[in-house]
Amino acid sequence: MRSVPAATVAHTTNYRLFVRNLVLAAKIGVHPHEKVRPPRLRVSVELDMAGEPPRRDELADALDYERVVADIRDLAVARHINLVETFADAVARMCLASVRVLGARVTVEKLDVYPNAESVGVTLERRRGD
Repeated sequence: MRSVPAATVAHTTNYRLFVRNLVLAAKIGVHPHEKVRPPRLRVSVELDMAGEPPRRDELADALDYERVVADIRDLAVARHINLVETFADAVARMCLASVRVLGARVTVEKLDVYPNAESVGVTLERRRGD
């Protein structure tokens, strides 16, 4: 396969970083039993990134998704949060703290709530400037 000259390659029109279906226990919920035994959440994040993907093959030029995952895990145990909406908003705001992120779509699902439903939850989107 031959390489295509850089001048003929189209610009990137959409660059997204994502974390899908991260399952963790979180200090979340309004019911007494949720305060005793933290419920399981499934968190998915899709981030609209500014500019082009990294030109060099260097982690320093990219948003490290390992850091995104660690920050979500830290948030899940930092303090008790009543609502999944509040948790989703905190994740979105945390992601938007990076200047590389233009927008964040966060889905937070509570698992094991109803025996006949896989999950319940919310999807929240924020864009820089909101």
